[in-house]
Amino acid sequence: MIKTYPDGLFDEIKLLAKFPEESHIEGLKIHHDADPVLIKSAKSLFNKGLVTQMDGGYLTDSGREMSEHLHTVLDTMNQ
Repeated sequence: MIKTYPDGLFDEIKLLAKFPEESHIEGLKIHHDADPVLIKSAKSLFNKGLVTQMDGGYLTDSGREMSEHLHTVLDTMNQ
């Protein structure tokens, strides 16, 4: 069985991948005039408890863990 995923999920993944890996005190700010897809992705990550603010902010503990897993996958796929 082939799984399908909503397009918005991949937009969220792309945004999550942009958060700094090395620093827990750096975050992202999504401005109100940013691409609507980016704004929607940030809100979704917030609603899932992965970031601290609806406009980005910092990764939560869950967000950092998810980001670490994501970067492992991306690094492996990028070889």
